Amino acid sequence: MNERTCEGPDDRPDPEFAAQGPDANGFMIWLVLLIVPLVEVVQGEARPVWVTAPGLSAVAVLYVVTVRLAFTDARRAERLPLAALGALTVWLSLLNDSFILLFPLFAIACGVAVKGMGRVAAVLGAAIVAATGVTAFHDGLLSGGDLDWGSLLALGWGTFTAGLVPAIILRLFEVIAQLRETREELARTAVAEERLRFSRDLHDLLGHTLSVVVVKAEAVRRVLPADVEAAAEQARDIERIGREALAEVRAAVTGYRGRGLAAELASAHAVLSGAGVRLTTRMPVGDLPPETDALLGWAVREGVTNLIRHSGAHACEITLGSGDNGMVLEIADDGRGGARRADTGHGLRGLRERVRAVGGLLDVDDPPSGGFRLRVTLPREAR
Repeated sequence: MNERTCEGPDDRPDPEFAAQGPDANGFMIWLVLLIVPLVEVVQGEARPVWVTAPGLSAVAVLYVVTVRLAFTDARRAERLPLAALGALTVWLSLLNDSFILLFPLFAIACGVAVKGMGRVAAVLGAAIVAATGVTAFHDGLLSGGDLDWGSLLALGWGTFTAGLVPAIILRLFEVIAQLRETREELARTAVAEERLRFSRDLHDLLGHTLSVVVVKAEAVRRVLPADVEAAAEQARDIERIGREALAEVRAAVTGYRGRGLAAELASAHAVLSGAGVRLTTRMPVGDLPPETDALLGWAVREGVTNLIRHSGAHACEITLGSGDNGMVLEIADDGRGGARRADTGHGLRGLRERVRAVGGLLDVDDPPSGGFRLRVTLPREAR
C-alpha cells in the first residue's frame, strides 16, 4: 500500500471576489472623510456657509460620479469629474483649513480613475504639492506662525498612499483577469492541439489500414478465378486487418492513449496543492494493463477537475483497491457535494461511456457524511 499526503491551507480567499475584484461600491466607504468638514458646516464654523455647504455636497457627488464612471469609462471620468473634483478640493481647502481632508479623498478617486502607474504618480504628486501649498498658506501666511513640517509630511504621505493603494489593488486585479484569460486561452489551445493530434493519429491509422485493405481486395479479385485457396487467404488477412483496425480505433476513441494513472496522480498532487486542498492517495504496488492504467488516469483527471471547479473542498482522498465486482477507484472529498449537477456534465458523461465500453460502472453520489464521491468499478477481466 502506497500512501501520499499533500497538505494546503484551509483558509482560502473567496474565488468569486478573486475573479471579479472590487467594484465602485467598495470605494464609497471613504466618503467618511467628509465627516469632519460636514460637522464644521453644520456647526457654522466653516465659512462662508452658503459656499462651503453646497461645495461639500458637490465634492461628494463628484467623488461618487468619478468612481462609478471609472469602472465603465475611465477616460471620461478622468477628463471631467476628476478634474472638477480636484479644482473644488483646492478651492474649499483655501477657504477652510479643516477641508484639507478632502485631498486624501481626491487621491483615492485618482487611484481609481487614472490609468497607468506613471500617470497616477504624476497626478498624486500634483495633489501633494497642492495640499502642502494650501497647508503652508494657512499655517504661514494667514496665521503668521511657523510651518509644522511634521503635519506637512503626514499630509503628503497620507495623500500619496491614499491614491497609491487603490491604484495598486486595481492593477493587481487587472493582472489577475489577464492571467485568467491567458489560462483559458491556453486551455482552448491545448484542446485544439489535442483534437489535431487525435485527427492526425486517426488519419494515419485508418489511412494505412484502408490502403492495406484495398491492396488485399485487389489481390482477391485477381486470384479468385484461378486460385480459390489463395483468395480465401487474402480474405482472412482482410478480416484480421479489419479487426485490428477496429480495436485500434476503439482504443483511440475511448481515450486509452492517455497519460496513465501515475502521471495523472502526480498532476493531481500539484494542482490540488496549489488550490489549498489536502490530498491523500492509497494505491496498490504493481503494474496495471495499459488500457486499464489509461482509463483510471482519465477517471482521476475528471474527478480532480470536478473538485476544482465545483466542490470547494479542503481535503480529497483517492483510493484504488479490489472489491467484489472487480477493481474499484474511489475519489472522495469534503466539499459541498452536487452529484446531480456533476453527473450531467460532459466530462463525466464521456468518462461513463469509456467505463461502459469495458463493461465497468461509474457512480457519483453525495455521501451521508458530506462531500462528493466518484467511484469507478472495472471488471476483473479488464485488469
